[in-house]
Amino acid sequence: MQLSRRRWLKSIQSLSIFALGTWFSPLNVLAKKEDATKAIQEITGGKPIIDGKVKLVIPPLVENGNLVVLKLSVESPMTANDYVKSVHVIAEGNPLPNIFTVHLTPRSGTANITTRVRLADSQTVWAIAQMSDGSFYQGSAETLVTLSACTELV
Repeated sequence: MQLSRRRWLKSIQSLSIFALGTWFSPLNVLAKKEDATKAIQEITGGKPIIDGKVKLVIPPLVENGNLVVLKLSVESPMTANDYVKSVHVIAEGNPLPNIFTVHLTPRSGTANITTRVRLADSQTVWAIAQMSDGSFYQGSAETLVTLSACTELV
């Protein structure tokens, strides 16, 4: 069987469209757990992270990932010698794992943060707190993001 030039070009076009479709797949756009781990390593510089002191609260089930309430608190006296220097929030399922960073000083008074974030998918969210002495503490929370849809029963 001999392929004509036109048929050959059409098959190449179909193949290239398929390749582009898999390249730009939404699954390739989202960060992976390895990306989140790498972001945490960059923040800490490889120093050990201790569990505790950081309390991260997000709803366990959200209907829409566009506005998810996130509450974060770190146990610290917030004095000149002992305070939270910065807090980094990391999400493994977002296109960029580092959602936001907050820098604090002793004049902040407390290390309590409430905000809204956008979560692309169901995932684990981590909060990494850097203390004034250079130590790191972490807390995490998991959430399930669902998409509400109206369906018509036939």
